[in-house]
Amino acid sequence: MSLTSGIHCPRTPLRRFLDRELSAGARPLRKSFRARDQSDQILLPGPGVGTEAGNVGTAIDYRLRLAFTAAEPVDHVARAGILLTGTRGSHPSQRMRAVGEELAARLEETVLGLQLDNRELPMDRAQDEEEDLARMLIAAAWYQVNYRTSIGFAFTPLAGAAWEDPSAFTLERLLQLPHRDMVADVVAQLYKAATGPLEALRARTRPEDCTPGPTFPTDRITADADLAVDGILLDFKSTRHTRTLRQAEAWQLIGYLLLDAEDQYRIDTVGLYLSRSGTLASWPVEEYLELLGACRRDIGVFRAAFAELLEGCTADAEPREKEEADRVRRLLQRLTPVAAPGHCQVCTQRCPDSNHKPREFCSTWCRGRAQVLRNKGLLPGGPDLLLPRPLKKPPDLPDDAEIVGLTARV
Repeated sequence: MSLTSGIHCPRTPLRRFLDRELSAGARPLRKSFRARDQSDQILLPGPGVGTEAGNVGTAIDYRLRLAFTAAEPVDHVARAGILLTGTRGSHPSQRMRAVGEELAARLEETVLGLQLDNRELPMDRAQDEEEDLARMLIAAAWYQVNYRTSIGFAFTPLAGAAWEDPSAFTLERLLQLPHRDMVADVVAQLYKAATGPLEALRARTRPEDCTPGPTFPTDRITADADLAVDGILLDFKSTRHTRTLRQAEAWQLIGYLLLDAEDQYRIDTVGLYLSRSGTLASWPVEEYLELLGACRRDIGVFRAAFAELLEGCTADAEPREKEEADRVRRLLQRLTPVAAPGHCQVCTQRCPDSNHKPREFCSTWCRGRAQVLRNKGLLPGGPDLLLPRPLKKPPDLPDDAEIVGLTARV
């Protein structure tokens, strides 16, 4: 599993930990995001995109990273997916790997030849060059699916064409597979980025200051962001729902921030770029933590608690056995932040001085959130729901002989 799947399931230790640590929820951050959204037109995918919207999103993410740095002309996940196609031993699998290796070679040659990260050139290239590049990036996105889920890969146009006629499956055949609406969608999003705030960010940075697809040194959970650029951690989103910010997206940025335990990327700002609206929304780390009501504002302390969670359990998976669930519950209880005297019971920040009895909450917002958190079992005084307890074992049913006896007596 991964950071993303762990965040989306409300019953994982990871999600329960973040739900308690980020006491304000996503509402204040969502309000801040809307204030930053200055978009007046949203790009919508054509009908030919259909169920391939996710792979189009992967392709445009890939293209935007290449505009900042060509240090990784072929995405490492795509390379891994190409290698995996050759492990099954069948003729179609061997053809998919051979064609994938040709794709990687042509993609690298194209990226370097077009000098996509050259700041003396604009972000975009000529229409025909962008369309050719989009086809290669969509094909690479299909190989990425193979790395993430082999079941999903079986339903990609790539796998379908290779299994239908392995001898006719060539690189040229592969690059014909993306629907023209998919290609047009990737190109349109790139052109929108080339005239917006992302281009301004690109212009004031250098390729050597950028890390594509930053990963984190842990084997406890898999996670890779889209771009680290001069202290800014960015995640690209190609969603058509650009007017709001989902809680999962907010939690995802926090997850990346916490996973950088050694401060490898020197993150001082986190942000989102929405490629269909051209919105770039970013926040200094301190402001981001404040908007989410983080109980641990010291990022070093927050990272240490997160590291302890990852070491103590399988954080991105819901516990199935009672023994594991109890162990996770004890771990979460031990990691629960405790408000010191004179500090808010919700966000643990210091309460304003009062001439009367000591205040329990630092603001009316936290006072209103208290009951919500109690109902969720995230504050003392509510149910113990740090993790739902396993369902009770149903009573043993009578066997067939007992049923016959009961029937006879009736």
